[in-house]
Amino acid sequence: MNTLTDSRPALLANNRRSLRAKHFTRYMWLYLFLIPGCAYLLVFKYIPVFGIVIAFKDFSLVRGIWASDWVGLENFSYLFHSHDFYVVLRNTLLLSIYQLIWTFPAPIVLAVMINEVRHMAFKRITQTIIYLPHFISWVVLAGMVINFLSPSTGPVNHVIASFGFKPIPFLLEPDYFRTILISAEVWKGVGWGTIIYLAAMTGIDPTLYESAKMDGATRIQQILHITLPGITSTVIVLLVLQMGRILDNGFEQVFLLYNPATYEVADVLETYTYRIGLIDGRLSFSAAVGLFKAVIGFVLVLIANRIARLFGQQIW
Repeated sequence: MNTLTDSRPALLANNRRSLRAKHFTRYMWLYLFLIPGCAYLLVFKYIPVFGIVIAFKDFSLVRGIWASDWVGLENFSYLFHSHDFYVVLRNTLLLSIYQLIWTFPAPIVLAVMINEVRHMAFKRITQTIIYLPHFISWVVLAGMVINFLSPSTGPVNHVIASFGFKPIPFLLEPDYFRTILISAEVWKGVGWGTIIYLAAMTGIDPTLYESAKMDGATRIQQILHITLPGITSTVIVLLVLQMGRILDNGFEQVFLLYNPATYEVADVLETYTYRIGLIDGRLSFSAAVGLFKAVIGFVLVLIANRIARLFGQQIW
């Protein structure tokens, strides 16, 4: 009896090893496909984490990271006592809120509209057309926006002038900058974002729609009570991820469209870090700004995940 009892852990361990070996053999190619992605995360995401120490030092390129003098929280103290930082933080938060209000729900609305189209040829053509802006780089798109809104040659100002009004230098007016930026982001990203939601809609049981039709439900009622609840989990997951990037407004689009005349409303953390880090050479201070962003983003993800629990959609 004791011999059998003593041999059971060994047998269980052997069985587990055998199952692991069979599992790895069966999915070997899938694990191999993971290697490039894991290598990317390791090299560009995890190893650079050690550079956080720069935020607590007076970093010198000549002396290197470890030989530079420790300054503790001096960079953070200067950061929180700087007037420019609060102006930049205000601009970042306002742009993030506008992005959340407009760019987040736009793909959902568009996906629902496309999903309701019954003419398949028209549906495919529409999907292809709205996806195309995603493949336009921000350099090209910024040039299009600048030419489109030009006071002298832009078609928008030609229309304004045709009604007897003076041309408006849109990109030099702080009041227009956020509207222009958010509009460009919606136009560029709304089509690509619909892919995820359309994929989620394909997982909804078609019999639910058939039952709703038999009960006399209208198309609007089917959307409200079947389609939207069916993609709720996808929406919440993407919302949690969006909350983690709430302080990321995108460097390219802001940098390419802003100018000194619009700094007061357009300067965000990315452009601020670029100027003080690369142009002014204050690498330690820019690292402190980056660490502040990362911590805030991490806290917001935790808060968003806690809120998601209330809807029964815990992410982890």
